[in-house]
Amino acid sequence: MTDKTARETATPSREKPWLFRTYSGHSSAAESNKLYRTNLSKGQTGLSIAFDLPTQTGYDSDHALARGEVGKVGVPVCHLGDMMTLFEGIPLEKMNTSMTINAPAAWLLSLYIAAAERQGAHRSVLNGTTQNDVIKEYLSRGTYIFAPQPSLKLTSDVIGFTYREVPKWNPMNVCSYHLQEAGATPEQELAYALATAIAVLDTVRPTVPAADFEQVVSRISFFVNAGIRFVTELCKMRAFTELWDEICVNRYGVKDEKARRFRYGVQVNSLGLTEQQPENNVYRIVMEMLAVVLSKNARARAVQLPAWNEALGLPRPWDQQWSLRLQQIMAYESDLLEFGDIFDGSHEITAKVESLKEGAREELARIDAMGGAVSAVESSYMKQKLVESNARRIGAIETGEQIVVGVNKWTETEPSPLTTGPNGDNGGSIMTVDPKAEAEQIERLAAFRSSRDAKAVDKALAELRSAAQEGRNVMEPSIAAAHAGITTGEWAQTLRDVFGEYRAPTGVARAAAQVKGEKMGAVREKVAEVSAKLGRRVKILVGKPGLDGHSNGAEQIAVRARDAGMEVVYEGIRLTPAQIVNAALEEGVHVVGLSILSGSHVPLVTEVLERMKAAGLGDIPVVAGGIIPPEDEKVLLAAGCARIYTPKDYDITAIMGDIVALLDRTAKAA
Repeated sequence: MTDKTARETATPSREKPWLFRTYSGHSSAAESNKLYRTNLSKGQTGLSIAFDLPTQTGYDSDHALARGEVGKVGVPVCHLGDMMTLFEGIPLEKMNTSMTINAPAAWLLSLYIAAAERQGAHRSVLNGTTQNDVIKEYLSRGTYIFAPQPSLKLTSDVIGFTYREVPKWNPMNVCSYHLQEAGATPEQELAYALATAIAVLDTVRPTVPAADFEQVVSRISFFVNAGIRFVTELCKMRAFTELWDEICVNRYGVKDEKARRFRYGVQVNSLGLTEQQPENNVYRIVMEMLAVVLSKNARARAVQLPAWNEALGLPRPWDQQWSLRLQQIMAYESDLLEFGDIFDGSHEITAKVESLKEGAREELARIDAMGGAVSAVESSYMKQKLVESNARRIGAIETGEQIVVGVNKWTETEPSPLTTGPNGDNGGSIMTVDPKAEAEQIERLAAFRSSRDAKAVDKALAELRSAAQEGRNVMEPSIAAAHAGITTGEWAQTLRDVFGEYRAPTGVARAAAQVKGEKMGAVREKVAEVSAKLGRRVKILVGKPGLDGHSNGAEQIAVRARDAGMEVVYEGIRLTPAQIVNAALEEGVHVVGLSILSGSHVPLVTEVLERMKAAGLGDIPVVAGGIIPPEDEKVLLAAGCARIYTPKDYDITAIMGDIVALLDRTAKAA
C-alpha cells in the first residue's frame, strides 16, 4: 500500500462534540423532570434549566406578583423539595447542568448543591454553570432584584465560593445573548459583554488571593447569541476570543493560555423566529448554528437550539427532539469535527474580525471613560443605545430595507400542515400549561412550609441576614438555609430587607428614533386631529403587568408613540394590574397598552380590564400585545380588550395608526 493510499483510507480523528442542550422547564418540578429524563434518553448530553419568572425574580409561587406566571416560562422552584423532585433519578455528580438564573443565582446554586448532597454527591464533583449575569438584566430581560453594587457583591460571592468549593463549576456566564435580542449591534454585543466581565473581575480581584486569580479567570464563561447574518456572527465569535485574550493579558496579566480561553455556550437567535410561516425557522436555526460550530478556533462548548415554533408558544417534546437531532446530525454525520479551523488565512474573515474588534474597542473605551459598566447602566447610556439600535432594526424591517422572508416579502403561503388543525386552530402545534399547575404548586408549597422545623428556619434566616449585613459571603449560609427548608421568597426577601430593591432606567426618555416617511406623517396628522377633538394631546400608558421583563416591544411602542406625537406614560417593568390602573387614573390617559410575553396574558389582561371598570375607566380602550395564541385572543376580545397585536404585527407605525383610529371613533362616540 502506498503512502497516498494509506492516507486516503485512514479514518480521520474526530474531536469530541460540544454539549447538546435544550432550554426547558415548565409547569412543575415533576413534569420538568419527566422532560429532562426523556431528553437525556434521546442523546442530550447536558441540561439547561428554564426557571419560571417568580423563581427568577425571587418570589414564591403564592406571592401576589406571581399570579398567572407560575410554571409558564420555566419550572417553579420554591425550596429544596422542588429541587430534589426536579432531579429525581438524575445523578447530579454525573450531570453538566446549566441554570439560567441571575439575581437569585446564589440561592438556586445553593439549592442545587443541597440537592446533590442529599443524593450523596460531594460538591467538589459538580459540573455546570450559573448564568449569574445581572448587569445584562438591567439592559434586557429585567429579572434583576437589587441595585448594581449589591448585585455584583452576590455575583462575587458565588465566584469566590465556587472556585474553592465547586472547582468544576462555571460561576458566571457573561451573557450577550439578550443584548442582541434587545437590539445590540455586533460591536455593542462584544463591548457590553466584555465590559460586564471586566466589572465582575474588578469586583472579585481584591477579594481573592493574588495566586488564585488566574483560576478565577479560567472559570468565567460566556453565553452568546448567533443571528442570521452568518458571516458576521462567525466573525463576531472569532473577535470575542481574540478580545478576551487581550483583556486577560493586558488588564489582568494572566499568563496561562488555558486560563485565557474564551469558553462559551450559545443559543441561536430566538428573536429572529417568525410567527408567519414558522416552518422557515428551521432553516434560520441551521444557519445560525453553523456560525458557532464551523470555526474551530471559536467553536461553542455547548449549544442549545430553540424550537421552530417558539414564536407561537411553548414547544412540545417532539419540537425539542427535532432541534436536538439537528445538533446530532451536524456532530456525527458531517465531517465538521475532523478538520482544523477552515477559516484561518481567509482575507475576508480576517478583515471583518478586525473591523468588529476596532468598533468594540472604541465602545469599550467610551464605557471605561464613564467609570465602567455599572456607571453606564446607572446613567442609562447602554440601555438608551440598545433602544435606539433596536428602533433602527425594526424600522429597517418595516421599510423593507431588511428582508424577512414570509414577514415583509413573499408573504403568500400554503396552509401549513405543521400548524393548522382540521378546525383551523393551531392543531396542537404548541404545548400549553395546564391552569391547574399553579394551584397545585401553591398547595405543595403550603404543605412544605407546614412540615418545617420553625426554629431551624428562623435560625437559618437570621444567619443569612447577618452574613448579608456584615458583608460576608452568603453561600454557606444559603446552603444551610436550603437544608433548613427556607423558600425562594424568604431568601430573597431577607436580602431585600438588607439591600433594598431597584428600578433600572428604561432608556426610553432619551432614545432618539424619529421615524420619517409619508406613513408616519399621516399618523402624526391623525394624532393632532384626534388630540384637538379630545381637547388635549393623546396620552397612552404602556404597561408591563406581572413579572415579564422582556421590555423590547414595550420600549419600541413607547418610543414610536412619542414620535407619532402622543404623550407617553411608561414606567418600566414588573407592575401589578392595580398599579397600572392607578397610573391610568392619575395620569388621565386615553388608552392603555399592555405588553406580556410570558404566557400570562389571560389572567393579567383580564384583571386590568376588571379593575379599569371598577375604577370607572371602562370607557378607556385597553390593547394588548405579546405571544398570544388565537384561542386566547378570542378570550381577551370577549373580555373587553379592544385590540390584540402579536409578533406578526411587525409594523409599529401601522399599530400607532390603528390605535389613533380607535381613539377617533371613541371621541366621536363621546
